[in-house]
Amino acid sequence: MTQDDPIGGQEALQPLAQEALRGLLRTWMEFERKLAKVPVLRRLDTGTFSQSDYQRLLFNLRAQVVEGARWITRAASSFDRDHAEVRSIVISHAKDEHRDYEILEQDYVRAGGELEAIQAGQRNIGSEALAAFLMHRASQPNPVDMLGAMFIIEGLGEKMAASWAERICELTGLPEEATTFLRYHGENDENHMERFYVMLDTVATSPERVAAIQKTAKVVARLYALQLEELDNV
Repeated sequence: MTQDDPIGGQEALQPLAQEALRGLLRTWMEFERKLAKVPVLRRLDTGTFSQSDYQRLLFNLRAQVVEGARWITRAASSFDRDHAEVRSIVISHAKDEHRDYEILEQDYVRAGGELEAIQAGQRNIGSEALAAFLMHRASQPNPVDMLGAMFIIEGLGEKMAASWAERICELTGLPEEATTFLRYHGENDENHMERFYVMLDTVATSPERVAAIQKTAKVVARLYALQLEELDNV
């Protein structure tokens, strides 16, 4: 994705929302560069990715997926009645994702892992930092900056999940059914991003809010990459 790519919903954005989006796109491109250097994703790119790599990926992503519904719900509860439209969209989003971890667990088992092992798994260092930051920010009054987090996390699903799933099956010989979680997000996160543009246009009403949204995106991008980097350290 580049700054010049057409994006659904972008054309109708108000000027401040467009400014916010331009900054988010710059952060996304830097995020892509960081991901390209993450060892597990380098192995996926170079063809040395293994079934055990996939198990570790799912094992370590589970904590972030479980926490995702929690911070989204917390953010919804932190919006006041002046932000009722945004709160309704966030609640709907939380409803969509609050049991995604069960799909991920099923994929882990199909990939040869034990259900009890992934359910008992501990967060790695990056997951700890990411979860703590997201819950902290989501607990602030009217946490409009969480749109920056949504842009990074949902964008990852929209832009990369489906291609990762195809590559994983190609390299490991696993059936498509073992990559249901990734494929689901590859297919559905585009709809989630449409919600994002509606919310961005609603809340990007001042330079201060634009700056906050962009900063949170930068922090989340760095911590998400750290979460993946730590796969080789656990």
